[in-house]
Amino acid sequence: MDGLTKTFGPVRAVDGLSFTVEPGSITGFLGPNGAGKTTTLRMLLGLVTPDAGSATISGRPYADLTAPCDEVGAVLEATGFHPARSGRAHLSVYCRINGYLRRRADEVLELVGLTGAGRRPVGSYSLGMRQRLALAAALLGDPPVLVLDEPANGLDPEGIAWLRGLLRDLAGRGRTVLVSSHVLSEVQQIVDRVVIVNNGRLVRHGSLVELSAEHATVLVRTPQVARLRAALERTGARTVGVGGESVRVTGMDAAEVGDRAFAAGVRLHALVSEGSDLEQVFLSLTAQSGAEQGAA
Repeated sequence: MDGLTKTFGPVRAVDGLSFTVEPGSITGFLGPNGAGKTTTLRMLLGLVTPDAGSATISGRPYADLTAPCDEVGAVLEATGFHPARSGRAHLSVYCRINGYLRRRADEVLELVGLTGAGRRPVGSYSLGMRQRLALAAALLGDPPVLVLDEPANGLDPEGIAWLRGLLRDLAGRGRTVLVSSHVLSEVQQIVDRVVIVNNGRLVRHGSLVELSAEHATVLVRTPQVARLRAALERTGARTVGVGGESVRVTGMDAAEVGDRAFAAGVRLHALVSEGSDLEQVFLSLTAQSGAEQGAA
């Protein structure tokens, strides 16, 4: 994406959005409802025309791809199935259109765990089964790029674990995987990198490890709270007293807190690193960006 912008009437759904998704990794595309995620994905797939900027796949707009299904597999909604047609028949239609051998339908049905249900009418499928069928269709051309909007929707815990393993395997074989989802706890177990948007603008783009480290906190217990806070805040760390002799520090890891305390002659009775999960990072960043955009 490069400067991608789209306006619907008075609403700027996407506002100068730029980011890149790397091969061999799973990137989570995250944002609150109305943040512009679906509009962005639709522009990427040539379903919506941007007002400005560009969205490309391997350096080319979707409309310029000579064999789109061989280059990108996409699932935006698990819909568009004829209820009386079997899952296998549905995939066979796509095989015929794209020139794939008929056996490819059976291969992807096995890949998504629908071999036993392949000859049943899609109208009898659960939401999770329809989600698997949509993913099977996206995988027919064995594309190097996958764009998935809420792929875990309707899946039970076993299905979610299966999806996690499948996407990790695909990324491990060099595929580029972009996943949009609201289920942050699940995204955290799947993705390598995240792109966070709010009000159509980029909030943060980076690895999950980087974001977690930036927002991690250190809990310190010391009889010299005021002295410690002053020493740390002089170096740019943020501190919050949490009662008695405890202080929570953000913006500095435990080793650096310990070094700064030693240099300031502050005695420490406890020093504990506290992780920051994706939900905490997401809420912090989107709240901050919302406040900044509101002030602007």
